[in-house]
Amino acid sequence: MKRRIIQSAFMLLLLFAFNRTEACTNILVSKGATTDGSVIITYSCDGEFLPHLRYTPAKDHAPDEYLEYKDRNGHIHRIKQVAHTYAVVGLMNEHQVSFAETTFDGRPELQNPDAALHYWTLMNLTLQRARTAREAVEVIGKLVEEGGYASTGESFSIADPKEVWYMEIQGTGPGGKGAVWVALRVPDGYISAHANMSRIGEFPLNDPDHCLYSPNVISFAVKKGYYNKKSGKPFRFNEAYDVVTPGKRRYCASRVWSIFRRSAPSLNLSPDFCRGVQDAKPYPLFIKPDKKLSVRDVMSLMRDHYEGTPYDMTKGVDAGPFHTPNRWRPITWTVDSVEYAWERPISTQQAAFTFVSQARDWLPDPIGGVYWYGLDDSYTTCYVPLYCGITDIPKSFATGNMHEFSWNSAWWVFNFVANYANIKYSYMIKDIQKVQKELEDDFFAYQPAIEKAATELMKTDPETAIRFLTDYSVSHGEEVVDRWKQLGYDLIRKYNDGYVQDDKGRPRSVGYPEDWLRDVLKIRGDHFKLPVWERNDER
Repeated sequence: MKRRIIQSAFMLLLLFAFNRTEACTNILVSKGATTDGSVIITYSCDGEFLPHLRYTPAKDHAPDEYLEYKDRNGHIHRIKQVAHTYAVVGLMNEHQVSFAETTFDGRPELQNPDAALHYWTLMNLTLQRARTAREAVEVIGKLVEEGGYASTGESFSIADPKEVWYMEIQGTGPGGKGAVWVALRVPDGYISAHANMSRIGEFPLNDPDHCLYSPNVISFAVKKGYYNKKSGKPFRFNEAYDVVTPGKRRYCASRVWSIFRRSAPSLNLSPDFCRGVQDAKPYPLFIKPDKKLSVRDVMSLMRDHYEGTPYDMTKGVDAGPFHTPNRWRPITWTVDSVEYAWERPISTQQAAFTFVSQARDWLPDPIGGVYWYGLDDSYTTCYVPLYCGITDIPKSFATGNMHEFSWNSAWWVFNFVANYANIKYSYMIKDIQKVQKELEDDFFAYQPAIEKAATELMKTDPETAIRFLTDYSVSHGEEVVDRWKQLGYDLIRKYNDGYVQDDKGRPRSVGYPEDWLRDVLKIRGDHFKLPVWERNDER
């Protein structure tokens, strides 16, 4: 029988859309750690690319059907299709399973560029095949055995309405088979976070309820010389597969520290580890927050520049006169042969998109799963609720490219507002946050009524319920983009030529903050100082 070959347009788009992300941040929140029993994960997908949000419908497939696609190197790969694939909105499927990642790279010699499955392909295929987070871990294991793993080291966050799992995976080198990986279930009542550095150390070998791993995870490390069994030390995944430098600690662990210090101030976690103190103790993989977290609390955690700490990026001469937290790349730089580095925050101008996924087991799947989606920087975006059961997405969320500015592209609209704010950040951020709060306040206020109506419709007319949720999500997504365009126009008008317009449209000179002026005077005070003439009263 002739095998059917299906090319996946979505896969091809992902290959071109997902340029290598420079850094990402995830938060994982278990059911028992949230105020309402939701399971939450987050993702700031950071990289210089314009994302296209996608909806992939559910579909039945023939027994002889294969996926075929071409990778960046021009190689053709085929993956056996399953009998039925699930619908996916962004990175959340119809069963409320959501997926996020951060890249830790690990050992470069273990990348297998000729393998079939890069991490983004793996995420998409898994979402189409898994009904639970645990099943997703098992699907990933099977897929990499079949097609091989092509990316560098990755950390995955995988959630469903009951559980959240943290998984780390590394390839086995050019020509290698499968991958090495380990996955841990976040204990109920606890949270975790990761940001481009492997965090799984020692793990239980005989506790399948809480830990799954590839059969070769230890033996491969022994074979490659990454772990010596005779040392008497327990095997730690991160020590074997991710060699950490002081710079990597600063770049990556600082974000985890900031999430944990805000979630559990009582732990009084020292910044020593993330500041590169050599023998400092690493941060726990899981912590119990001081209080249970709401979806909005987690959104707030994703909006962070280390405010209120010694590393606050809105402070100091490097923040400029109007206290912008943004630092332009490269993040490391050298002066007089000495290397320096800017702080790397959770909120960054390099973000392509960000989401907070909410999964709830007491609601029907199409209603229980909410993909709170935002474009560009998490600090200046607005999270829009997209229910996982919808069958369409806002058009502007799937429009645009990096080569041409367009008001029709949601990403360009949010990107414009965020960039324009750097002109007078300390002023404009207040205008942005006002609109952001108004819109997000409305979404959370509407949520109970929307979900109550949808739940009632599901009992008698599921198709109408799905149309109702789709119309709500799509229309409000486009309304947010329209409101953000107006915000952009308002900022241009209000902050023109260095002035700030008052409520009556009159331009006002506001000058510069005194702290910044004092910094300028320390460097070039004599240059700006006006001469003082002595008065001569002699006639």
